[in-house]
Amino acid sequence: MLRPANLIQAVERAAAVLDILARHGQPASLGTLSSKIGLSKGTTHRILSSLMYLDFVRQDEATRDYSLGFKLVELGSCLLDQIDLRKEAAPFLQDLSRRTKETTYLVVLSRVEVVYLEKIESEDDSTVLRATAKVGQRNAANSCAVGKALLAELPEGELDALIAEMPFVQKTENTITDPVQLREHLKMVRARGYAVDDEESERGIRCVAAPVRDERGRAVAAISISGPAIRVTRQRISGSLTGEVTRTAMEISRKIGFRVKD
Repeated sequence: MLRPANLIQAVERAAAVLDILARHGQPASLGTLSSKIGLSKGTTHRILSSLMYLDFVRQDEATRDYSLGFKLVELGSCLLDQIDLRKEAAPFLQDLSRRTKETTYLVVLSRVEVVYLEKIESEDDSTVLRATAKVGQRNAANSCAVGKALLAELPEGELDALIAEMPFVQKTENTITDPVQLREHLKMVRARGYAVDDEESERGIRCVAAPVRDERGRAVAAISISGPAIRVTRQRISGSLTGEVTRTAMEISRKIGFRVKD
């Protein structure tokens, strides 16, 4: 979405504070927040006070550090409940996890990132090493299978605009960080109908993903199978997991109205 001409500065700043707290991963001091957002401590404190009053932010009485408030949990829960796709996909993801004995995910694209809407962990998975992404978490779209599966479906102009925004953080030695290489890789993903994350987002974790389409054929989400690289081998991906994830993605697509044209 393009930046609106009438964007309200106070709302933009409040959103920036919430985003920083979310990405920081731990409580943050006033000085840290002020530095990261690029505003004075006085202005940052006024924003925090307003957000605290509305329960979007809370403050530790001992350390005086700030963290996200529980109002966001409430709103996040309401959002997930309103997403019919999540409800429709859940049984298919559970069955896919049961059959493959691996973790399954449902995600949507949010600009240059993906957001995890659902996660099903296999009850048979007793290994310590497993996919760590959680519901509500974001991930760089260029570094994960679900992100690449969705990027590959975008119109060329929209994809070019997103690639121009990407920070291309090197998450592992396998992460694709070159725009030209990413475009070529996405052509291959689109041609074969699925994407693979070969330890590109997390060391020791491989994933295979496929897009979920709506009634108009648009890729509105993606699902994936994720697990330890020692178990989710390249041979297993090409041998059985690719078929599992693409079939399940098609089943979910049909459930939400997609029909293959004759």
